[in-house]
Amino acid sequence: MFERPSGGDDAVVVSLMNGKPEADAAVAELRELARSAGVRSVAEISGRSTQPNPATFAGSGKVTEIADALQATGAGLVIFNHELSPGQQRNLEKALGCRVLDRTTLILDIFAQRAQSHEGKLQVELAQLQHLATRLVRGWTHLERQKGGIGLRGPGETQLETDRRLLAKRVKYLQDRLAKLRKQRDVQRRQRDRNEIPSVSLVGYTNAGKSTLFNALTHTGTYAADQLFATLDTTSRRVHTGRGMIVLSDTVGFIRQLPHTLVEAFRATLDETARADLLLHVVDASSPDRDAQIREVDSVLAEIGANEVPQLKVFNKLDLTGLAPGVEMGDCDTIAAVRLSAVTGAGLEHLRAVLDQLAAPSGATPPDGRLEAA
Repeated sequence: MFERPSGGDDAVVVSLMNGKPEADAAVAELRELARSAGVRSVAEISGRSTQPNPATFAGSGKVTEIADALQATGAGLVIFNHELSPGQQRNLEKALGCRVLDRTTLILDIFAQRAQSHEGKLQVELAQLQHLATRLVRGWTHLERQKGGIGLRGPGETQLETDRRLLAKRVKYLQDRLAKLRKQRDVQRRQRDRNEIPSVSLVGYTNAGKSTLFNALTHTGTYAADQLFATLDTTSRRVHTGRGMIVLSDTVGFIRQLPHTLVEAFRATLDETARADLLLHVVDASSPDRDAQIREVDSVLAEIGANEVPQLKVFNKLDLTGLAPGVEMGDCDTIAAVRLSAVTGAGLEHLRAVLDQLAAPSGATPPDGRLEAA
């Protein structure tokens, strides 16, 4: 499906952010995406693009600058921090003489590398095929316009229809398989509902520390690493508190401009988030871009229908900020946020007190959906 960059590839990364204030954060994030894909960023091209070039996205001057960077570094890959049309990608590859990836393809590649479970692999393949299908159709439009003539009858259109049919058949198969897995999740969820076990989902921007916090609360060894999208497969564990039990789930992290095909493909998994009793919104308190990251997460939560689920913000990585652990109070003496470090354990007792209250048999949350101070 997609040609995956092999480990050790060198790349020139390009980010043309239209002069937006978050440009520096976007470049840093693209660098981290490349690193997470096993690619080394050896040169960075940034700038403003008030009107993307229809043929190459970047203007002729920027294309020349990229070509010079390729020659100077010996890199064999260019990664754009934007979504390129099939035509733009082909034109850039022709002009630069190397592979060109856009942001969506890069993220899909990272997901393909990280998926471990059967369901996760199905979800990633579905997202890849849906992305590929749109590019296939657009890439072959010149053949659709053929009306016959010497040497032009049949084969082009036949090949296009064959490819479309094969893609559609595989997409339908994957959708059916994921639908069956979704039904299994529904059965498990109904069983938890019958047992009145509250469910809590960890959500947040990628690399905010969700898996580290999950391990700290469950005393398990879920994979956690300082890289984007270290966790793709949802992991759930029962956690015994002093007053009952909850089911805690670790979920895939979000990112700005998360490809819509990924959101759709992972909808079965994300439904677990939408139906949770409480969302722990884990925030990297050390990130200078944390407010924008919070907005991105809230945007995706709204897209999957989880914006009405009660939410508690957990400001993580205090060990990198020097801030003291504790709680932040909201209206009516309710806890609005918890400050902690999942790595050192500082402040975890405040979060455990909240979860203990949620697990209490007497009715976990007040009618307004907020948690009372412990």
